[in-house]
Amino acid sequence: MSDSEDLAWETLGAQTVYSCEGFDVVNEDVQFPDDTVASYDSVAEGESVVVLPFTADGEVVVIDEWRHPVRRVNRGLPAGGLEPDDDDPADAVARELEEETGYEPGSVERLTTVEPANGILDSVFYYFVARDCTPTGQQNLDYNEDIRVNTTTFDDLVAAARTHDLRDGRTMLGVLYYALFEDDA
Repeated sequence: MSDSEDLAWETLGAQTVYSCEGFDVVNEDVQFPDDTVASYDSVAEGESVVVLPFTADGEVVVIDEWRHPVRRVNRGLPAGGLEPDDDDPADAVARELEEETGYEPGSVERLTTVEPANGILDSVFYYFVARDCTPTGQQNLDYNEDIRVNTTTFDDLVAAARTHDLRDGRTMLGVLYYALFEDDA
């Protein structure tokens, strides 16, 4: 038995108990390794891309978006869910960047992949950096997105993280990961 097999839970049954646009709540009957059976609830949200987009001038394209659960506008990186016809997460980068910002990437490379809250969510965030982004596209927002597009310096984003002004978790992780592992400057 491998190290992971002795920790694995067995799913005995599952049902979606609540569904809405954006996520489902799933209730499962599970059996733990010690044979105890219990109920377990989680949120099914799926996979998304998060894009750190740089213009040719080295500015970062950011969005300011109303986030209703916290009742404020948050500065963030463009992000969006994968579609069924996306064979690879990279396929979603240009689409999501253009939909939210009206910018198109010149080149795209993967940064990292994270599971932000894998104790309660099945979400997976694929982080990408896009370079030489140009404002050639047209924003195409969903009916429930209120987004203003801006540019800023990467240093200003890092400073906002340091002063606790950068509150969006996806953005914070992308900015700090890039600053720690990727930034050549």
